[in-house]
Amino acid sequence: MYIRRIYDRYRATESKQHSPPSYSPYVRYVRPRGVIAIRALVQRVTHASVDVGERRVASIGAGLLVLLGIARDDDAGAADRLAEKIRALRIFEDADGRMNEPLGDREILCVSQFTLYGDTRKGNRPSFVAAAPGEQAQPLYERFCERAGAARGEFGAHMSVALVNDGPVTVLVES
Repeated sequence: MYIRRIYDRYRATESKQHSPPSYSPYVRYVRPRGVIAIRALVQRVTHASVDVGERRVASIGAGLLVLLGIARDDDAGAADRLAEKIRALRIFEDADGRMNEPLGDREILCVSQFTLYGDTRKGNRPSFVAAAPGEQAQPLYERFCERAGAARGEFGAHMSVALVNDGPVTVLVES
């Protein structure tokens, strides 16, 4: 909000004879209030696994580890769009060594991660009010995993996630 006031003050004092700047460092995209997208933190890995207690729940070889956060306003369409987008991400190296190749026949491991919606703007304790409650998030998590063809962790469980990051390449994707 403070940045927005600085920009508004800048605009108010601007001379009318000059055209406004095409870019201002004080302006950033602000999502309309109440609109929150489903989030995925995507990591390119050589291998990854998820354990619950002493039990191995899932493991993959080369591919993507997706930490998936679902917000209160998310729906099945958002989960479908995000699954398609992640499968199409071109973050693997092609024959020329450039990140230009999609997932292809590599694997995906998806782990539910409500903490991606932790809001730390006020105080030192994160607020998770933007995250969807479990009974709303679980069907969307399952739908995303099915649509993406992903191996999955255990929803709502305390999991140990092990991975070897490749690159490292880590991307935050929102629908």
